Amino acid sequence: MKTKFFIPFLLLMSSILFSQNSNINKENGVANYGYDVVSYFSGKPQPGSAKNTVKYQGADYYFINPENKSRFQKEPVKYLPQYGGYCAFAMGDYGKKVQVDPKTYKITDGKLYLFYNKFLTNTLTSWNKDEHNLTIKADMNWKKLTANK
Repeated sequence: MKTKFFIPFLLLMSSILFSQNSNINKENGVANYGYDVVSYFSGKPQPGSAKNTVKYQGADYYFINPENKSRFQKEPVKYLPQYGGYCAFAMGDYGKKVQVDPKTYKITDGKLYLFYNKFLTNTLTSWNKDEHNLTIKADMNWKKLTANK
């Protein structure tokens, strides 16, 4: 199967299997697979700890230490992943909420973007080929998806 057709197939299957009603990608109430959203900005995403938890917009965010927890509490929007933590590429290309690999990310203009990276498909690669246009489309798609929430 050619990659051109394989990526949409995998993303569609992922969105069907893992679709969520929430606008925040969370599992068992924990956002971002338990990864510390502040840690991405130091260049090394790390799993946080339940000992350092902040509840924000109906989800628990874990942090590796009290300092990162405090940074998030002061400016949560600065650290939140775009599109509720769902795959930026899928949001831009298909307008779908798709699960991500929390270790596959990019920070552009101070914003955190997460990507699907499973089954030999890393959507960050596709995102990088047309980031500008995909960002515009993802922003519009996300706005439509969250308009009635």
